[in-house]
Amino acid sequence: MNNNLNLILKGVGLMSGGLLCAPAYADFIKDSKANLELKNYYFNRDYREDAGQSKREEWAQGFILNLKSGFTEGTVGFGVDVVGMLGLKLDSSPDRSGSGLLSRDNEAEPGKPSYAKRAQNEYSKLGVTGKVRFAKSELRSGYLLPDLPTLQPNTSRLFPQTFRGTQLTSGDITGLALTAGQIDRTKQRESTDYEDMGLTSQNGAYKSSAKSDQFRFLGGDYKVNPNVTLTYHFAQLENIYQQHYVGMKNSFALGDGTLKTDIRYFDADKSGAGLAGKVDNRALSTRLTYSYRGHSLGGGYQEQYGDTPFTYVDGTNTYLFSEYQLSNFSQTNERVWHARYDFDFAALGIPGLTFSTRWARGDQAQVKGFEGEGREWERDIDLGYVFQSGALKGVSLRWRNGLNKANYLRDMSENRVIVGYTVALW
Repeated sequence: MNNNLNLILKGVGLMSGGLLCAPAYADFIKDSKANLELKNYYFNRDYREDAGQSKREEWAQGFILNLKSGFTEGTVGFGVDVVGMLGLKLDSSPDRSGSGLLSRDNEAEPGKPSYAKRAQNEYSKLGVTGKVRFAKSELRSGYLLPDLPTLQPNTSRLFPQTFRGTQLTSGDITGLALTAGQIDRTKQRESTDYEDMGLTSQNGAYKSSAKSDQFRFLGGDYKVNPNVTLTYHFAQLENIYQQHYVGMKNSFALGDGTLKTDIRYFDADKSGAGLAGKVDNRALSTRLTYSYRGHSLGGGYQEQYGDTPFTYVDGTNTYLFSEYQLSNFSQTNERVWHARYDFDFAALGIPGLTFSTRWARGDQAQVKGFEGEGREWERDIDLGYVFQSGALKGVSLRWRNGLNKANYLRDMSENRVIVGYTVALW
C-alpha cells in the first residue's frame, strides 16, 4: 500500500511544487482548490436463474484526492489539475468478484470457472491535466472526464471511467457553448491501465475486438432564450462508427409548477473500414417532466430504428433516458415506455432527504442469438440523505435498489449502499 500512497502523494508534490516555484502567480495560488473524497461502497447483484455466476458481491473503500490550481496571471493563463485515487478491498472472493468496484486478476485460478477471478487488495490511479485559458475558452490536455451526449463516462462505481486526450471548450459567443477534441485512450472504472476504445458489443451485434485510438468530437449548445436550449454534437470512433446527436430542452411555468420537455435524437453509421461490423442505428428518446413543491413526475417514449442496436463506447453509459441501474433498453428496434418520480423532503422541512423511483418497459427488441421478440422491464429505487448539522454534517448515505426481468437475459436483483464524505483541504 505504501507504493500506492506514494503515487498519489506525487500528485500532491506536482501541485505544491508548481505553487512554490511560482510566487508571482497570485491567481494560480489564490484560486487553487483541494479536497479529499471518501467513498465506502457495498455492491450486491443476485442472478435469479440459470447456470453461471450466481452473485456479485463486494465491499470497498475509496479515496479520491482532487487538486485544482487557478490560472497564472496574464492574457493567457496556465494551470494544472491532479487527481489521485486509492481503492482498498474490504470484502470479496473470486466467485463473487466482478462488481466493478475492485481491480482483479486477468485470469481465474486453476480449476475455477472463468468468472472466478481474485480481486486485488488495493489499486491506485493518478491523473494529471494541463490547462490553458484565453478569454472564455479553455484547453485541457491529459486526464479527462468529459460530459458529452456522445460520450458519457461510467461514474456508477468506486471510481469513474476516465479518458486521455485533449478538449477545448469555449463560451466566447454569447449563448453558445462549444466543445471539441480528440481522445486516444480510456481507463475503465476498476482498471489501472489505459487501453484503446471499442464499441459495446450489444450481445454480439458488434465486434468488441475492434479497437481504435482516435475518438473525435465536436458540438455546441445554444441557448435560444433562458428556457430553450438547442444542441448538436458529432462523434467518430475512427474506422468503427460515427454518430450525430440533436437535442432540444424546453421549460416553462405551468400553474404553480414547471413543465420541462427534453428530446434527444441520435443517428449512427459505420466509420471508414467499419471494423466492428455494420452500424445502422437511429434512436429517439423523450421525456416530459412536471415539478411542483418538491414533487417531480415524468415519463416518455423511446425507440431504436435501423438494423443494429444503439452505439456507444465500451464501458461508458448512454445518453438515453432509459439508462437505468441494470439495463439501458437499447437493442435493435426496441421500444420503451418509461416513468420516474422524485421527491425532495425539504418541502416537508427535512432538508437533505431525497427519494426517487423509476420504471421502464421494453418490447419488440431484436437481440442477436435470441429467437422471437425480446422483452424486459426494470424498477429502480434511490433513497439518499445528507446530514445537515452535527458531528456527521456533510456525510451522505445512499441506498440504490434495482430489479430487472427479461426473456433474453437472466433476471437480476441489485442493492448498492454508499457512504460518502468530502473534506475541503483548502
